[in-house]
Amino acid sequence: MPYIEQSRRDEIDYILKEMEECKIEANGDLNYLLFKYAKYNIPLSYNSIKNYIGELRQCASEIERVILGPYEQKKSEENPV
Repeated sequence: MPYIEQSRRDEIDYILKEMEECKIEANGDLNYLLFKYAKYNIPLSYNSIKNYIGELRQCASEIERVILGPYEQKKSEENPV
């Protein structure tokens, strides 16, 4: 989980609710949203774009570690080789 202060989380959690209401899915919708955000909000400089891409990669790694890892462990226990 990205370690940001609780007050900051409270300020931005409404975006998650909006995404749910818009039915944003990881079937292209999320890719479109993140691309458009980058295109119109990330300054056009090597460091800014590199940092944004780094955030995306770290997010993927965190999802694998916190969500996918425990899921795979559970399934492995349910279906031993």
